[in-house]
Amino acid sequence: MDRNSTAITAYYELLAGGTTSFDPVRLRPLLADDLVFEGPIAGRVVGADRFVHGVTGFVETMRGMTMLHRLTGDEEAATMYDAELPAGTVRFAEFFRLTAGRITGLRLLYDAERYRAAGGR
Repeated sequence: MDRNSTAITAYYELLAGGTTSFDPVRLRPLLADDLVFEGPIAGRVVGADRFVHGVTGFVETMRGMTMLHRLTGDEEAATMYDAELPAGTVRFAEFFRLTAGRITGLRLLYDAERYRAAGGR
């Protein structure tokens, strides 16, 4: 497994278990300092520390995750998963850019209205 694929595996191992496995200190080295995140609620956010803060809130509300699809290429990866939230399930798609085993870009797609209605924050 190459470094980029290993980074995606480690990222989801941290997220998938919710608060029992999530560790921001272990997440941070997987992210480039100037990571660019784009999502329906946050908009465009630059900086790994800001991303870690945001994903921490997601993990705190998530009750479980089911990975549906995962594709990893040389410098890109894509996933689709269902997240169990307090009031329902929401489907997410994530598109990653990676360099030397670190996530440099992440575009997250989901229905923001459904996410909020299901208890997401």
